[in-house]
Amino acid sequence: MPSSVFSFITEQACRHPENVALEHREDVTTYRALEAACRHFAGGYFLAGLDRGTRVGIYLPKCVEAVTASFGTLGCGGCMVPVHPALKSLQVSHILKDCEIELLVTTSHRLVALRDTLQHCDSLRHVVLTDTVPGLPENLPPALRVDRWQSFCSKPGPPAGDLPETGLAAIFYTSGSTGKPKGVVLNHRNLRMGAQSVAAYLGNTANDRILSVLPFSFDYGFSQLTTAFCVGATLVLHDYLLPKDVMKALEMGRITGLAAVPSLWQQLVRLEWPAKVQKTLRYITSSGDILPEATVRKLAKKLPGSDIYLMYGLTEAFRSTYLPPDEVLRRPASIGKPIPHAEIRIVHEDGSLCQPGEVGELVHRGPLVAQGYWNDPDKTAERFRPLHSGPGNGQDMNGCEVWSGDLVRQDQDGYLYFVGRKDDMIKTSGYRISPCEIEEPAGMYHSVREAVAFGVAHPDRGQAVCLVYTTDQDPEKTEKELERYLKTVLPFYMLPVRYLRMNEIPRNTHGKIDRKELSARYHSMCLPEPQDEHD
Repeated sequence: MPSSVFSFITEQACRHPENVALEHREDVTTYRALEAACRHFAGGYFLAGLDRGTRVGIYLPKCVEAVTASFGTLGCGGCMVPVHPALKSLQVSHILKDCEIELLVTTSHRLVALRDTLQHCDSLRHVVLTDTVPGLPENLPPALRVDRWQSFCSKPGPPAGDLPETGLAAIFYTSGSTGKPKGVVLNHRNLRMGAQSVAAYLGNTANDRILSVLPFSFDYGFSQLTTAFCVGATLVLHDYLLPKDVMKALEMGRITGLAAVPSLWQQLVRLEWPAKVQKTLRYITSSGDILPEATVRKLAKKLPGSDIYLMYGLTEAFRSTYLPPDEVLRRPASIGKPIPHAEIRIVHEDGSLCQPGEVGELVHRGPLVAQGYWNDPDKTAERFRPLHSGPGNGQDMNGCEVWSGDLVRQDQDGYLYFVGRKDDMIKTSGYRISPCEIEEPAGMYHSVREAVAFGVAHPDRGQAVCLVYTTDQDPEKTEKELERYLKTVLPFYMLPVRYLRMNEIPRNTHGKIDRKELSARYHSMCLPEPQDEHD
């Protein structure tokens, strides 16, 4: 059985060469054409003298060239490193240096923005520009070779031959709310089996038309490519500015599948969904963060004919769990059960298994677990630990399991529920509180769009609870009503001592709520004097 992720494209090009692989604006790319384009990129890769395992940075917006460079690199045994197109030179240069990238695929204006930092990227020796802007940027390092896309891809490369499934395939950099981002190392087996697993439970087929709105630098976004190519489906590439642009793309593109993060779903659920979209949209998925129960129920009402898949995962273990659509309205707060090929354990700090109802850390094992962090053995040893003794399902292991840092509980039926991050827990007056315990009821209040709880230093309590919220209603009235409401549903020690209205909740580049940024922003705020705790 082929082990390379690139084999998805070669197999589809052989079986269904004229099926459409990609649509981007007016451009349509068949599987035959995509395979040929990847072969030509591989030709440039080999002519540049690059070896297997060479890291190739792809710093592009969502486009056909980004897909071609990614899978062309995979097809000749290189390691693709997708870089979020919204990152600035400081963050990009960190990735270039940390990952020792030798080849960078980007655009002229991005290269100009990077010019000053390239002097310190010693490993980078080749840049490929995908645009047609005349001339080349000035004052580049003299040893840096710059080619145009057409020139670099002028000749097809030889077949790559068999690639080991354990070979280095991709490095995804986590967003890193504190400190510098870490590169999560994945091999071909991680990507291939992950795609097959997701495509299986979503029921993907060659008839699917999947809208790609997430960045390829996000493993959840790149997964749209691999799951589509796994079954020969069509991926419609779309960079949106506003949620209404996504809705228009759904309508015009006859889309059957859409994956988004909770922050986007929070906006989409407030729009009107045209009958044409409801007729074609077979399923939607949410991952990257917890989707509030109120939003889940609103989506179910707006899309009665579409299956809703609530998913949970982390880059270090690809995808972990999903909640089947027939359980969504019965268990809207659940993150479901393990996906195929994934094994999950909920454990105490000493590694012993938790019983149903007990809160413990989620530990992942199996062939989807990543290979560690690039160039960071200390953090790898901290999160990726030798397999702990315990029941297994007989799947191929890579000798370790990843401790997620996520706290969950399991009910009597085996369904999992996210409780919070170990490092996000609020410790106040001797109590340990998960932000979710406050955010869930606050988010259910009718005039609140989103709510985020976090802890700030308090001289008497250790930490005090603060709640940031967004609303479309009168803010002063909403705050007073929300405060009164929470006093009726929360114990005294969970009640926020400060309410903060914001226009938008701060998020990182992958759309996840940035609690640490909130805590840092408000850590020295003047807190009100403590009231009688039993008032």
